[in-house]
Amino acid sequence: MNEHDTRDDTTTGGVDPGRLDDQQLMKELETIHRTRHDTLLYGSNDALRAHNDRMAQLEGEWLRRNPRRPVAAGRTREGARERGCGEGTTTPGG
Repeated sequence: MNEHDTRDDTTTGGVDPGRLDDQQLMKELETIHRTRHDTLLYGSNDALRAHNDRMAQLEGEWLRRNPRRPVAAGRTREGARERGCGEGTTTPGG
């Protein structure tokens, strides 16, 4: 194995997320999220399983590195409830 080959073939065949720098990790996350829908709709069971495993690895590493990430109020249960209170009270067109 050369110094640039960081693949870990014992898991999903991808690069161990712990060995990626922050920019590489974000690029991997962007790619896996972009391909998620097609994998869900058209991938084999094995492909979907591998995608799930890889996504969990990448997201887990990102969360490990960013334990104090900002959380938008609207993405919490309380924020969703507040959004729900105002919805449905207006009529279409007025």
